[in-house]
Amino acid sequence: MMLHDEKHLKSSNFITDAVIGMSDGLTVPFALAAGLSGAVSNNNIILTAGIAEIVAGCIAMGLGGYLAGKTEQEHYESELKREFEEVELVPEKEMQEIKDIFADYGISREGQDILADELSKDKTKWVNFMMKFELGLERPHPKRARNSALTIGIAYFIGGLMPLSAYFITDTPIDGLKLSLAITTLCLFIFGYFKAKVTGQPPIIGAFKVTLIGLIAAAAAYFVAIGFENAFKN
Repeated sequence: MMLHDEKHLKSSNFITDAVIGMSDGLTVPFALAAGLSGAVSNNNIILTAGIAEIVAGCIAMGLGGYLAGKTEQEHYESELKREFEEVELVPEKEMQEIKDIFADYGISREGQDILADELSKDKTKWVNFMMKFELGLERPHPKRARNSALTIGIAYFIGGLMPLSAYFITDTPIDGLKLSLAITTLCLFIFGYFKAKVTGQPPIIGAFKVTLIGLIAAAAAYFVAIGFENAFKN
């Protein structure tokens, strides 16, 4: 007998948070540095602004992830409490909702009655079933908010250092921009490739999409900075 090895994506929350942090970390500091490269003549200014942006970005993105995680937990607990109250107050209505769910799966009327009766014997399992199959809610990990904040913040920090590192080893903003462009393009392509791979998308197409978005953002910032510089000169 052949063994069937099922491959499913796990740790989706971690992957989602890492993607959010890394994609913004690679794109935003790169766009900022690119924009400043067209307006200033000193790498120190770019490095100072870039590091400040990375620190602020880590805090802001991490805080956003934490608040989103807390909101998810609070929403789940609120709906859980409501389901327990409905099971107590209107059990007939909740029983019918169970039957309706099984009916959508093609279960016979007799099967619906049997399954609903079995589930209703344990209120906790009954409520958990309704949370998942009626409301589509999964119980969040108790440390979801903290983990999300750390993952997003760290990923943003790592991603942000990539484009900024070029300005540490070059003498002028234009030289830094050229090297930063090469480094960031490579990082965006690799990141996009693995992001697409773990999410089941065509890797090459995914790599090009992520790279294109990052480069468009940087180009926009660069030309806006040059435009403002020329406007103020005039």
